[in-house]
Amino acid sequence: MTSSSPRPRRGRPLVFGSAAVIALVLVGLLGVGTALVFGRKPVPGAGGAGPGDRLGLPWPRTGQAAVEIDGLGGPVTGGEQKRVPIASVTKVMTAYVVLRDHPLRAGEDGPLLTIDRTASSESGNRDESTVFLGEGQRFSQRRMLQLMLLPSANNVARLLARWDAGSETAFVRKMNEAAARLGMRDTVYTGASGYESSTVSTAADQLRLAGAAMGEPALRAVVAAREATVPGVGVVRNTNRLLADPGVVGLKTGSSTPAGGALMWAAHPASGDRSRLILGVVLRQGEAGAGLDAKLEAAFDSSRRLLEAARRLAPGSASTSASGL
Repeated sequence: MTSSSPRPRRGRPLVFGSAAVIALVLVGLLGVGTALVFGRKPVPGAGGAGPGDRLGLPWPRTGQAAVEIDGLGGPVTGGEQKRVPIASVTKVMTAYVVLRDHPLRAGEDGPLLTIDRTASSESGNRDESTVFLGEGQRFSQRRMLQLMLLPSANNVARLLARWDAGSETAFVRKMNEAAARLGMRDTVYTGASGYESSTVSTAADQLRLAGAAMGEPALRAVVAAREATVPGVGVVRNTNRLLADPGVVGLKTGSSTPAGGALMWAAHPASGDRSRLILGVVLRQGEAGAGLDAKLEAAFDSSRRLLEAARRLAPGSASTSASGL
């Protein structure tokens, strides 16, 4: 291929280019040196550390994450905080809005909801997560929250939305209004279940929601259970296998082809101080082309690494006591 552009001259422009290269090298060395001076090793992997990271946590190599350790100031992030689908992590906001509108006290079951024809017919949807429900069955609000948050039933999420606001569309407006109040500027909800890939957010935004959600006693009690027996349905098991790890008390899984593996989690520090929480969110986990189970497993693996490191840093842990953090 030919070009009519003039050939570059030799001399001063070449000297300037060399100086620019040298300057860039020096800046790079200075950056590494600064990290070493402050005791921070560069975080390996494509995820990398976010601008708010000051703890040197083992961030996932792909996707994005955010962590907040009670007692150590604001949250820290890893990976580019860009809007991505969040799948069933969406249901945390659904539960939060429902409980804001219909609060439950400790031990209270709340009003009875009747299963409508839509929720019953959606039980047979094979391309999404549901629980089998018969039209006319009645369940308490607490039982409905268990069905939505433990086995992650999309048909229950949509039924709760209709019960609360009259339609899912009206409920979605409430979800986005709640997100705005919480300062979730990079979040857009388009459905109550997370089935739609158009529902997008960031790990940092979802971390804000995690803190608010764990302030709701009824929600906190539901997501901490590894299973529940729901009369008329049977035993339902929590999809959050991270609950098997010591100190973990929530929160919610998510997985889909557009979203990859996602997990919002909450745990008490290693000291056992139940008044403090470590919160975390990982999004877009798993290798491209992997199955959904593998992507969700990747979300569990990256969350475990973050949680283990965060528990060592939490106030009151053996490591922080020794280091004076």
